[in-house]
Amino acid sequence: MAELSNSDHVGRHEDTVETVAPRAPVTSERFVSPHLLESIPSPNVPRALEAVDAEHPHGTPGYQTQGYSVLQQHCQFFDLNNDGIIYPWETYIGFRAIGFNILISFLSMVIINGTFSYNTLDSWIPSLLFPIYIKNIHKDKHGSDTESYDTEGRFVPEKFEELFSKFAKEEKTRLTFWELLEMTNSQMNAYDLFGWAAEKFEWLITYLLIKDDEGYASKEHIRGMYDGSLFYTMAKLKQRRRSSTSASDKSD
Repeated sequence: MAELSNSDHVGRHEDTVETVAPRAPVTSERFVSPHLLESIPSPNVPRALEAVDAEHPHGTPGYQTQGYSVLQQHCQFFDLNNDGIIYPWETYIGFRAIGFNILISFLSMVIINGTFSYNTLDSWIPSLLFPIYIKNIHKDKHGSDTESYDTEGRFVPEKFEELFSKFAKEEKTRLTFWELLEMTNSQMNAYDLFGWAAEKFEWLITYLLIKDDEGYASKEHIRGMYDGSLFYTMAKLKQRRRSSTSASDKSD
């Protein structure tokens, strides 16, 4: 009997990759694609600078990363004076700039700076100004999340793609509110009260920001949220609307 070569063994293994376990129904309910290599080179390798997906294998076109990690890019919009620190008033102004009302912006400021400031400080002594230091933002990564960021703030393409392969039941590249809710429920780690609450809050705010007229959150907008490019787009859109309204009022 002829012996199998190493390449034969590898080929057979790749052809029989199983992502569903018959006695674990949840593995069939939440599908994981075994074919990401066809659209994303090394999808399991975290990207330090780019939020990569199947449609954007090189990240957001024309987006300047400035050497920041993807998680740092997510926060950079709110650093209004580019000093590497996000103070509560900057969080508030940033939320207003992307379209949130006074109440949501104020509550977000209190929650975000109140809970995420301390871990980013270089000192053990708390600051009553509640600054968030962008250079240390990776220390704010919490449990019960999507794992699309790794513990150093890099972006993990395969984890991002799983959000849609597992939970986008109605449309492949858009999520409903209820699908997002199911997603956050599925990611709960045992006894992780802070992670549970933080994840719910973050995705509720994200949904309110990006939902379209049909109530969907698109894959492109969610990806843009991860690298922060969405915030610049939303701010420009709001500014154009404001300018258009002002011009219309003057013409009247």
